[in-house]
Amino acid sequence: MIISSLFFYLFSAIMIAAACMVISARNPVHSVLFLILAFFNASGLFILLGAEFVAMILVIVYVGAVAVLFLFVVMMLDIDFSELREGMLQYVPIGVTIGAILMIELILVGGAWVLSPETASLAAAKTPAPDQLSNTEAIGQLLYTKYVYLFQAAGMVLLVAMVGAIVLTLRHKPGVKRQVVADQVARSPKTAIEMKKVKPGQGI
Repeated sequence: MIISSLFFYLFSAIMIAAACMVISARNPVHSVLFLILAFFNASGLFILLGAEFVAMILVIVYVGAVAVLFLFVVMMLDIDFSELREGMLQYVPIGVTIGAILMIELILVGGAWVLSPETASLAAAKTPAPDQLSNTEAIGQLLYTKYVYLFQAAGMVLLVAMVGAIVLTLRHKPGVKRQVVADQVARSPKTAIEMKKVKPGQGI
């Protein structure tokens, strides 16, 4: 019990410090690296809770795909971050408002959990644990039966976001010939074929 508590405080302290460095680091590459560190420590906390499947998904999906992809995007794109930071002050009131709302919600949730500890037992009683099933099998049965439509809707939202990101970041360089499929399909014999009358003894 003491060892698990020590690991909990260790993972929590490192994750909070890494999260603070993500938003305070001036170099965006360093922010991504601190984000990866925060993901690893969050997966360690999930392992302590017994949710090893969620921990592995956090490492494989977020660290292996999202964070690394964001790192390559930051390194490859020529983004002027100093210009982006110039207009940040106008969004401070909105950010403070959203932060205050989230803080009030967290305080209300934590206060309700402390004042009425029987809420956890009631929630556990409503959702009985499956017998002889691992965490992966239980999550799969619940995700693909009860929440299958929400799962498909989340996939569509991610697909639209991916297509939108590609469209917004796609830049056409001037002077580069590109294939236009619509123009090729709409070609007619009049535009594709040109008749030349060649005189005897002369070339085209």
